[in-house]
Amino acid sequence: MTVTATPAATGAADTTDQPMTHRQVLEALSGLLLGLFVAVLSSTVVSNALPRILTDLHGGQSAYTWVITATLLTLTASTPIWGKLSDLASKKLLLQIALVIYIASSALAGLSQNTGQLIACRALQGIGAGGVTALAQICLAAMVPPRERGRYSGYFGAVFALATIGGPLIGGVIVDTSWLGWRWCFYVGIPFAVLAILVLQRTLKLPVVKRTVRIDYLGALVITGAVSLLMIWITLAGKNYAWLSWQTAAMVGGGLLLGAVAVAVERRAAEPIIPPHLFQHRTVTLAALASVLVGIGMYGATTFLSQYFQLARDKSPTVAGLMTLPMILGLAVSSTVAGKLITKYGKWKAFLVSGTLLLAVGFALLGTARADTDYVLLSVYMAVTGVGLGLTMQNLVLAVQNTVPRAELGAASSVVTFFRTMGGAMGVSALGALMNNRVGHYLAENLADAGVPAGGGGSLGDGIPDLHKLPAQLVPLVTDAFGHGVGVIFLVAAPFALLAFVTVLFIRETALRTGQD
Repeated sequence: MTVTATPAATGAADTTDQPMTHRQVLEALSGLLLGLFVAVLSSTVVSNALPRILTDLHGGQSAYTWVITATLLTLTASTPIWGKLSDLASKKLLLQIALVIYIASSALAGLSQNTGQLIACRALQGIGAGGVTALAQICLAAMVPPRERGRYSGYFGAVFALATIGGPLIGGVIVDTSWLGWRWCFYVGIPFAVLAILVLQRTLKLPVVKRTVRIDYLGALVITGAVSLLMIWITLAGKNYAWLSWQTAAMVGGGLLLGAVAVAVERRAAEPIIPPHLFQHRTVTLAALASVLVGIGMYGATTFLSQYFQLARDKSPTVAGLMTLPMILGLAVSSTVAGKLITKYGKWKAFLVSGTLLLAVGFALLGTARADTDYVLLSVYMAVTGVGLGLTMQNLVLAVQNTVPRAELGAASSVVTFFRTMGGAMGVSALGALMNNRVGHYLAENLADAGVPAGGGGSLGDGIPDLHKLPAQLVPLVTDAFGHGVGVIFLVAAPFALLAFVTVLFIRETALRTGQD
């Protein structure tokens, strides 16, 4: 099922066929980085604020997971669609549309009156964020050749780190400021998004697209259905129904069936959303697999750091954000330095190998964390994890971009992001369910050891506890349970990072191209 547009329509927003100068690249890069900043901010600004938000909206642990999962779900499903569209139509126009979606969804999220409305708005926000994160990297790939792309990719990693640092801090300050309130966590990114649109309109000049647009709507629908069904299953399994149940059989079977249909549809489509022939490239296949494994750890495990600092160490949202600085600084520094070294020497595989190994080590170390673990040790563990992430994320994309022809940069780049966010969404869901189970188990043990009657902790319910409203004798029992529960999450994430390390060992390094074709 395809729709054809005229060549003129596809290139309307791009104005030149001439390569961009270094100055033009830097000017356009400012707009791309602004867009990336707000996309990352949309996730991180709520991380430290979520316990307070869900207390206000009367949401529980499942709502905590769904607020994050809903964004990752739509981000994952929409990423390959944005990527494919970028190979067919104006990249600048698509990026601006994605930013408009982000602005509208952020405004609506700030008006939410219950967790259902918030989750729905977050799902819409994920569509916009998916477009921005995928298209920012695609636009960079269209502007500069692979050999020069390393240093610019380093800037992407640094901005990712800045947004990750700034997001929790901004969110924490907002919820701790009585005259602002948590709703401003969603409004705060809107001015940046508007500015990004204006900067991109003025500075981004990419080659005119001169080809007929054929959008594979059927492929997009089937891929979205397959991914969504599997993610909904993994989110609800173990809570709403047993892992081994007819609901599991129906959802997993349906998801796999839709996946098989998607493969058949994509093989026949004139312009497939995810071109099957891309996976004939060994690097693309291995990078996609590594991205799933890295995503599970990156999104799944780190999502619960804010809960650890607030609920296991009784810190405010602002302080919780400050306490994650070692991880974020490690990510920023390693990403920037690695980018410059890759540009200088043209070698990238060593960074992937060392990055995934450090990620596995960092997660294993964080798996030893408890409520009373010394913060100096935690800082070292977080720094190791951050360095691993910084050496891995952008370089998986770079390896793929260096493998495929320019005409398929969009689809190939989005494949890496697609699989990384898919792994992340599944990781958040599965690890969230595991954490809920483990915290409940350790809390029950603590209550029994303290001689508290079975109903003595009943005031906790299934929601996010407010430590300041609990009886004093219960607080250490709750913080210990959350500290132990989060430690288990990191310990479970470590083997996935180790599998990513094994996977990237088999990626064949090729010299970075100095031209675009």
